[in-house]
Amino acid sequence: EEQLVESGGGLVQAGGSLTLSCAVSLRAFEAYAIGWYRQAPGKEREGVSCINHHDRSTFYLDSVKGRFTISSDSAKATVSLQMNNVTPEDTALYYCGADTSCLPFRNTKYSSEWRGKGTQVTVFS
Repeated sequence: EEQLVESGGGLVQAGGSLTLSCAVSLRAFEAYAIGWYRQAPGKEREGVSCINHHDRSTFYLDSVKGRFTISSDSAKATVSLQMNNVTPEDTALYYCGADTSCLPFRNTKYSSEWRGKGTQVTVFS
């Protein structure tokens, strides 16, 4: 059974917006920190954003601050990533992850305990 399922990726013009969603089927949704990674071809995985349900703290990669917003809906057990003013540099496979803290998203030498299969985002200029 897939525990993290992403949706919402697609093709978007630079300057446009896109919203990604992660449906979480883990028990005790609010026990986890849930976030987003991305990986572009030939590049290292990056932690993009994370929300920690314990204290509602958030993390954002510097290059997306002010453009991306992470949010959580406990009733629907989903975490969304609103992506505004996207650039071609945002093109990547985006996938969500879950762990007990946002550490794996802040420092990708650590891997989150659960990860989805991803959704592709392609930004064209």
